[in-house]
Amino acid sequence: MKQNIWMGLMGGLVALFSVVAFAEPAADYAREKKWADEVVPGLVVGDPVYLQTPRGHHKFLALFTPVEGDKAAIVVHGMGIHPDWGMVGTLRTELADRGFATLSIQMPVLAADAQGAAYPPTFPEAAERIAQAVDFLKAKGYTQLAIVSHSMGSRMSRAYFSGQPDAAVKAWASLGLQQDDYAGLKLPVLDMYGDNDLPPVLTDAAKRKGSLAAGHSKQVMIPHADHFYTGHEEEMVETVASFLNDTLK
Repeated sequence: MKQNIWMGLMGGLVALFSVVAFAEPAADYAREKKWADEVVPGLVVGDPVYLQTPRGHHKFLALFTPVEGDKAAIVVHGMGIHPDWGMVGTLRTELADRGFATLSIQMPVLAADAQGAAYPPTFPEAAERIAQAVDFLKAKGYTQLAIVSHSMGSRMSRAYFSGQPDAAVKAWASLGLQQDDYAGLKLPVLDMYGDNDLPPVLTDAAKRKGSLAAGHSKQVMIPHADHFYTGHEEEMVETVASFLNDTLK
């Protein structure tokens, strides 16, 4: 009997530790530091700042490009990259040229060989980072805020909006969202994707469009563009900027 009770207790502890271990795998902070060490020395536009998560165990890089006025965009990159990567760097710099302060934030990354299916447990920390970005911009005097996200960053942003988002966030430009839609959201959403986007993005396009409910929401397909808008960066930026001008008053 005692042995059975002991085995039962041990089994329960193993199960508990397994839940804890798999519920929230740690982001790869060493990889984040490696990105920061590569990005910051070569930064031409914007200033590096480090924001603190509420848990207090990690500071993450953000690239802040201030402009005059009260409009700002939080730029949220995709899986496993950094806040100045490719099209993300284009968005953060070109939107600033068009009158929007930008704060491009480092999102949680996993190991380089991690697949997308491994990322959802990082979404709670991702949502916290977006919330810290909102607080940072509000402290700087920006009151008309938007989120501009891409790919896995759009899924992470969806997690933020599924919680208790700050009312200062007035609009969301969501690029290349997969495996989700916008049901229940009350703020204007731009759902944007490329004509040659990834199969899951294309397959769910009609579902995403059908879930757009708030005024000024719309879906835009960029002809001939791939998931990263290669060669179509100008259309990408213009579409996002036009949406932000229409929704941030």
